[in-house]
Amino acid sequence: MPTVIQHFFSWLGVGLPAFLFVITLVVFFHELGHFIVARWCGVRVEAFSVGFGREIFGFTDRKGTRWKISWIPLGGYVRFLGDADVSSRPDPNVIREYQQRQLSGMESDPEIFGQPMHMKPVWQRALVASAGPVANFILAIVIFSAVMLATGKPAAPPVVEAVTKGSAAEMADIRPGDSILKVGNVAVDDFTQLQRIVSANAGKPLQLTILRDHHQQVIPVVPTRIEASDSNGTRYSFGRLGIRDTLVKVGIGQALAGGVDQTWFIIAQTGSYAGKILTGRESPDQLHGIVGIGQVSSEAAQIGFMALLDLAALMSVSIGLVNLLPIPVLDGGHLLYYGCEAVLGRPLGERAQEVGFRLGLAFVLCLMLLATFNDLVRLNLF
Repeated sequence: MPTVIQHFFSWLGVGLPAFLFVITLVVFFHELGHFIVARWCGVRVEAFSVGFGREIFGFTDRKGTRWKISWIPLGGYVRFLGDADVSSRPDPNVIREYQQRQLSGMESDPEIFGQPMHMKPVWQRALVASAGPVANFILAIVIFSAVMLATGKPAAPPVVEAVTKGSAAEMADIRPGDSILKVGNVAVDDFTQLQRIVSANAGKPLQLTILRDHHQQVIPVVPTRIEASDSNGTRYSFGRLGIRDTLVKVGIGQALAGGVDQTWFIIAQTGSYAGKILTGRESPDQLHGIVGIGQVSSEAAQIGFMALLDLAALMSVSIGLVNLLPIPVLDGGHLLYYGCEAVLGRPLGERAQEVGFRLGLAFVLCLMLLATFNDLVRLNLF
């Protein structure tokens, strides 16, 4: 029990601030995307909140938007004129009231006060809904690019910077400065490809073609077999050489291209994983909830600030993708409704929208419960 208490207080000192940093950064830019495009479209924004629940502190700007920090730091929202709640479900009573006030001339300065979100053309509402996820992707690209600009990127082909004492690489006489060109007959483009090949060949002899002092030579090596367990307790093994790759400095253009590539890679991998879950080819046990994000944030913070930024970028992509799912209460659900409206020439009925929002909320809550259950299983609490 003392160990558990010590771990908890340690997490409060490191993990909690790291978690709040990651969540606040990602949520703020997501909502900022909605806010900027809404203002550009002339939508009146009533509130911009980081967190849910009661307000801790805030201020009101000259256009009537209340900017605030709230007590529950597990998300945030932008509330538009005409929203029934923070999910941006339309309130027909507010919209009718606003229309009547317009007819009577009470809203005389729409440039300052703005209009209800749900009175705007479909294309403008779609832009506002999609702006949050797009802002998340842009944030990820910026973070990945900045980290790469500050730390560099792995050399291609990989160059050995350091060799672990007693490792398979040391026993094979691999030295710092060696460039690894091929494994067998397979050309090695980067360190990630080398890791994949080595990991899949634990205990098996490999022939590495290296470049040393401008001369190529072939070195036989047997990757060390490492035994480990996954979150379900299943044992598995992988190979390890015991080398660290060299990072090379890059320019702004290369860093930006690398940030785009890294963001797209995460999008593709996440999409592939989601598709495999839906088709039953993959288990959803890798989904992380709030507890898991808090734990990973703590681990990243202990590694260093750059690792925490990388985690924030990864979370930004994930939140952007999740919000694009065609589920009512999420941005993708709003886009689905707007698509139906564009095809039908009129909005869906109030009853249909209400049922959709309730089903969407139920789905999101079930997804959160599943992710939290996975987190507790990983912590051996179930």
